[in-house]
Amino acid sequence: GLFVQKPETVLAVLPGSDIMFTAKVDSSSLQRKPVLKWMKGKWMDLGSKAGKHLQFKETYDRNTKIYTYEMKIIKVVPGDAGGYRCEISAKDKCDSSTFEITVEGKINLLKTTSHSMKREDEGELDFSIPYLKKGEVKEEIDVWAILKNAHPSEYEKIAFQYGITDLRGMLKRLKKMKAAEPTSSDAFLKKLEPAYSVDKDKKIVLEVEVVDPNAQVKWLKNGQEIKPSAKYVFESVGNKRTLIINKCTLADDAAYECVIGEDKCFTEVFVKEPPVTIIKLLDDYHVVVGERVEFEVEVSEEGAHVKWTKEDEELSRDNTQKYRFKKDGKKHWLIINEATLEDAGMYHVYTNGGHSKGELEVEEKELEVLQNIADLTVRSAEQAIFKCEVSDEKVTGKWFKDGVEVQASDRIKMTHIGTIHKLTIDNVKAEDAGDYTFVPDGYALSLSAKLNFLEIKIDYVPRQDPPKIHLDTTGNVVSQNTIIVVAGNKLRLDVEITGEPAPTVCWMKGDNPITATEGRVRVESRTNLSSFVIEGAEREDAGTYTITVTNPAGEDKASLNIRIVDVPDPPEGVKCLSVGEDCATVTWEPPKFDGGVPIKGYLMERKKKGSSRWTKLNFDIYTSTTFEAKRMIEGVLYEMRVFAINEIGMSPPSLNSKPFMPIAPTSEPTRLLVDDVADSTCTLKWLPPERIGAGGLDGYIIEYCKEGETEWVRANKDLVVKNSYTVRDLTTGERMNFRVVAVNMAGQSPPALLDQPVTIREIMEHPRIRLPRQLRTKYIRKVGETINLVIPFQGKPRPVAVWTKDGQPIDVKKVSVRNSFVDSILFIRAAERDHTGRYTLCLQIENMQDSASIDIQIVDKPGPPIAVKILDVWGFNAALEWQPPKDNGNCEITGYTIQKADKKTMEWFTVYEHNRRPNCTVSDLVMGNEYMFRVFSENLCGLSESAGISKGTAIIAKTGLEYNPVSFKEKDMNCSPKFTQPLMDRSVIAGYSTAISCSVRGYPKPKIMWMKNNMIIGEDPKYIMQNNQGVLTLNIRKPSTFDGGRYSCRAINELGQDEVECKLEIRGTAVTFMMGLLFKCSILICTMHTLI
Repeated sequence: GLFVQKPETVLAVLPGSDIMFTAKVDSSSLQRKPVLKWMKGKWMDLGSKAGKHLQFKETYDRNTKIYTYEMKIIKVVPGDAGGYRCEISAKDKCDSSTFEITVEGKINLLKTTSHSMKREDEGELDFSIPYLKKGEVKEEIDVWAILKNAHPSEYEKIAFQYGITDLRGMLKRLKKMKAAEPTSSDAFLKKLEPAYSVDKDKKIVLEVEVVDPNAQVKWLKNGQEIKPSAKYVFESVGNKRTLIINKCTLADDAAYECVIGEDKCFTEVFVKEPPVTIIKLLDDYHVVVGERVEFEVEVSEEGAHVKWTKEDEELSRDNTQKYRFKKDGKKHWLIINEATLEDAGMYHVYTNGGHSKGELEVEEKELEVLQNIADLTVRSAEQAIFKCEVSDEKVTGKWFKDGVEVQASDRIKMTHIGTIHKLTIDNVKAEDAGDYTFVPDGYALSLSAKLNFLEIKIDYVPRQDPPKIHLDTTGNVVSQNTIIVVAGNKLRLDVEITGEPAPTVCWMKGDNPITATEGRVRVESRTNLSSFVIEGAEREDAGTYTITVTNPAGEDKASLNIRIVDVPDPPEGVKCLSVGEDCATVTWEPPKFDGGVPIKGYLMERKKKGSSRWTKLNFDIYTSTTFEAKRMIEGVLYEMRVFAINEIGMSPPSLNSKPFMPIAPTSEPTRLLVDDVADSTCTLKWLPPERIGAGGLDGYIIEYCKEGETEWVRANKDLVVKNSYTVRDLTTGERMNFRVVAVNMAGQSPPALLDQPVTIREIMEHPRIRLPRQLRTKYIRKVGETINLVIPFQGKPRPVAVWTKDGQPIDVKKVSVRNSFVDSILFIRAAERDHTGRYTLCLQIENMQDSASIDIQIVDKPGPPIAVKILDVWGFNAALEWQPPKDNGNCEITGYTIQKADKKTMEWFTVYEHNRRPNCTVSDLVMGNEYMFRVFSENLCGLSESAGISKGTAIIAKTGLEYNPVSFKEKDMNCSPKFTQPLMDRSVIAGYSTAISCSVRGYPKPKIMWMKNNMIIGEDPKYIMQNNQGVLTLNIRKPSTFDGGRYSCRAINELGQDEVECKLEIRGTAVTFMMGLLFKCSILICTMHTLI
């Protein structure tokens, strides 16, 4: 393996102590720097958790080429216990090592966090150990171990709890696991675990150890061999064989085998889906018997498994055919086609990451009468129509006369259109008079009215008969001359009038006569009959009406009081007075108009904010204007509305109340105790309440009172957010009781009290310095680095802290010191060499004292070596010697780096690194070269800025070698230009770039000229001329027909010249030809215009 030293397992470490793990890696055989990861469990990378609780360090020794990695855990807590692993990887090599930590005992949260509760001006804070609530420490759970030990009836419940969706596959694999018995193997040192679990989209590593390092293994999935790919990665390091599955999906939930020859080992991989949360919550329903109910919920994942329950009973298709389950993408429905009274209750929906509930209320189906039957008074041969309206258009019914069912005939017709039922009697006769009743089918309800037959009798009347009004006191007349009419109904008042001669009739409301014969309010006159009609009565129609009849024989007058009754106006001012954990108190004002009849009571409804479904809160009429709504969910916003009810019916709903949220105060704070006591102060600490609820936590109130008294005094004006507080201005020697109350938007919690009174008196404590372990040895830092030393101490009353350097007071201009109640901070912004020395902290309380010393050494890069000289040169070697530098950088010189350079190139090459002696021998020098040398000194900070250069040079002499060159006669290369490859005729298409080429030779190098039609081609951007080793090329960019012609190339030097030529033909289309012709014509016209 790559490890030289592996981390060791630590057993029985005490909470609050520090531990360190060290791993060393040999990099001599590696091409790249290795990368090490510290892991907890299987997948948690601790590198992202670095901070004050976890510290990592890396060093490198150039001599041994060993990397040292350290992980330090500050103040161990129980949550640090478990298995750890460090992985090392370098290009194509990797290795890993496992170790464990066992923590004994429990940790005192208040003691551990005491330093983190100090004030902000008291030095550095440590939040490495958070508060832990009961049950918050999560342990890794092996689902398959639970399934093996569970009863088969509990399999489905466990599968839902841990997110298993394939129940059939789970049972098959569980059966295989129970049937498989461990057998001894000669090929495996370490087999696969019985089962693995991994989250969806994460990776998983399956690892075995084999006996033979050269053994070849096969990996199988459900019996099929796995081929290496980007998803499935095989690794083989020493005796370890690893299968890595990247981005696991549900398809990777399968049985895996590792095969070596005839030996096999098996495992099961379970892929867990991510928690499914609920996006849209359930709404409450209020229905009547027989109505359809659809509970709808929306979850975060498509195809997720949800569980429906009623109260504590799970609902399924197998139990009853009453419930239907439907899902579409992320939406799920629970459908009840026809609700019954037994279906009322609280319905729940569960996912593996969320829960919602909704209430279903079912009431008996009641039929509401929207319009009652009115009494009728008709004359012979007229038509009588009885009409009523009910709330349900599906309701049928029967008509009765005097208890006998009415049968339809040519003269009597019964109709049912929507919610309206009519009985029409044509050509009314005297025998039709009586009591008529409409009875709806299936309801204990009946509507009755009376049909009065008005029979005209002709008697002998003297010629002078005074007029007389004959009022019918039946029907809607509830008292003498008073008629009540429901708003919206029709009023027809037929008044019989007698008198001879025929009297004149006058209707009046107050002092205003009514003369209209058409319209909503009108008067109809017939012989001996005057009818007053109001179509669709309104509130303004109420009042006293007078009918006056006159003739020559006299006058008669009668008054009628008409009352219009209606449903009341909606209640006003609906608001929430107070809230509780699951209840709220609501009040409202009665309606301004009661509809003309007394208010019987009120109906209340509520709904969740954002929902459109209202739920009734009472089925019986509620008479008070204050109501307490219960069975609400804490933390959910609700709205309320109220209906008023009188004898006529129910009012429109009131305006919605402002949204309110049922919340409750928190429970009392926990673990209240005294942290410190002085002559006039007392510091208290506590933990947050166990139950906070949806109202959150705004802060705390601290109160105190003297022992034996009952009056509590508030210590803080504003709410305290922290979990500690110092009560000041207390009387020395008094015994005080203290209590703390948590406050949120719902009010104050019950108080948390101290067990016994506290005596206000300073407690003397010896001063003691708690010097950190890393400061007990020499503290070394580089020049320019920041030094920030926090030295904690204890002692009461507050000790006096004094710093000295080498026995002398420190210079406050160079070193900053800040003291608090619990620590002292020594701060140097940019360290310098003169900051080196022994720093002593002395604490003193009266005649008691304590002191501690810290040795600080500030180091810098060294100076260059001096007196570098060449002692001897022999063969291919040179001996060098030098003196140590005058400035060692305030630390030991650890070595030297020697470089050489050839005077021809003056390029420096390193010969030796980390040379510890002040001399060396440089070998393998090249014969015939002259060398210079330079030396760098090295210490803890690195190499020196400059180098010591040797005064002389080392010349490596040649030994007995002589070069005798052969004499020869140079050849005359001069010649006149001559083309070795002529130009070739070409024919190209207009618009496509072309090139013509030839080659020439000649010395001296000839001058080249390109010509077109014997005209030299100048610096025209259309042409590009190139000369590459005598190959001449003329590029013509997008030629036109005008670029055709004879092209020639001429080469000239001082010995002569040569020339070649060719013909270039440009072929164009008809469009190109016409464009060229037009262009020539335009040039000709312009030329003629210029000449004229």
